[in-house]
Amino acid sequence: MNVSFPWLFLAVILVLVAGIFLWPLRRSQPVKKNEYKNMPHPSFKEEYSEELNLPVSTLPQHRTEPELPHHYGVDRMILLARDPHWLFAYWEITATKQDEFTKRYGPAAWSTTYPVLRVYDITGVDFNGKNALGYIDIHVSENAENWYVHVGEPDRSFCVDLGRMFPDGQFITLLRSNTVTTPRSSLSDCLDEEWMWIEGLYRSMGRIQYGASSSMIFDELALRAGALPLGISSPGIKHS
Repeated sequence: MNVSFPWLFLAVILVLVAGIFLWPLRRSQPVKKNEYKNMPHPSFKEEYSEELNLPVSTLPQHRTEPELPHHYGVDRMILLARDPHWLFAYWEITATKQDEFTKRYGPAAWSTTYPVLRVYDITGVDFNGKNALGYIDIHVSENAENWYVHVGEPDRSFCVDLGRMFPDGQFITLLRSNTVTTPRSSLSDCLDEEWMWIEGLYRSMGRIQYGASSSMIFDELALRAGALPLGISSPGIKHS
């Protein structure tokens, strides 16, 4: 037997034992920069591509508020009282109404006439189209759909016709508005006796001692006034 064989066998055993004990220390050491660059990187794009490519329907959508239509396809005219001196009118004339006008007065009738607002004063009148107290004509632009009307008459009732006027002055009504009444421009001259009497009661409230009941206050005020108003009784007074 070769004498060096046992020593060679012992050296192999020592190398294996050293490798077993030193291998954990080798794995715990930090990776150097150069080594990190050479290490393969995981492909995140491939792993998460299915999650990122979301359907369009799942994304939040921006909802816009619906807009009111400019036309409703209905012949109409609305009149409003803006204040004691001004009215406001708006209207819509459909193509059907224009066709009816041209069929009745001729193909060139629409182009040879111009739009007019006829404002009727119908205060205290059951208006039938011919019995107004008076009226004024206002020429409006061809494409106008609303108009401010200065009447300068507080506490008066008005109605407005929208029509076409021929060169000879003939007026043809197309639309008629509702009736409106302008508000007063001053305080009402109507006086209420009961409200005046109650106002006098409140003026006397400051002279009543605190702690008194409502019936006592009413009786005290009645005594100072000399008599109770007709139709008004105190909770503590019974009428026979």
